[in-house]
Amino acid sequence: MVLVLHKTIVLVGMMGSGKTAVGTAMARQLGVEFRDSDREIEKAASMSIAEIFARDGEAFFRDREAEVIGRLMADTPAILSTGGGAFLAERNRKLIKTKGLAVWLKADLELLWSRVAHKDTRPLLRTDDPKATLAALCAAREPVYALAPVHVDADAGYSIDEMAAKVISHVARQTDALKEE
Repeated sequence: MVLVLHKTIVLVGMMGSGKTAVGTAMARQLGVEFRDSDREIEKAASMSIAEIFARDGEAFFRDREAEVIGRLMADTPAILSTGGGAFLAERNRKLIKTKGLAVWLKADLELLWSRVAHKDTRPLLRTDDPKATLAALCAAREPVYALAPVHVDADAGYSIDEMAAKVISHVARQTDALKEE
């Protein structure tokens, strides 16, 4: 018996929650493709997310993000990592609910901060007090992330592969997106 992916699993959550790292490991463990909406946007624009935000603004970025997520979800089932703000848009939540399964990688503020504090690739944290900004973003976003049907707590003590296995186990137990065949 092997686990077969029947729907795209869409990882949602805050920046630094592990969506890309865990998603890559999940795809490897399940033998499916890994997709990253932010990387696809950067590739199409030939610039970084931060550069897109600076040049065109967040609204422009969010429109491109919705287009890319729609395109990536139209393909065969895979593991899809989204940007931290993607699930906030109702149009993205509806698309994900229709064509895939949202999984919230839930991480506490201290874990998130430990992962993003020294990176300059996070345009929303370019403020006078980035940790306070991150805390405010968490407070505002978590009620929306909680709309995802599956929640998995990030654990700093787990390796990336262990977290991936934990997510796969939750999805297989709680949904029909992964089935033994």
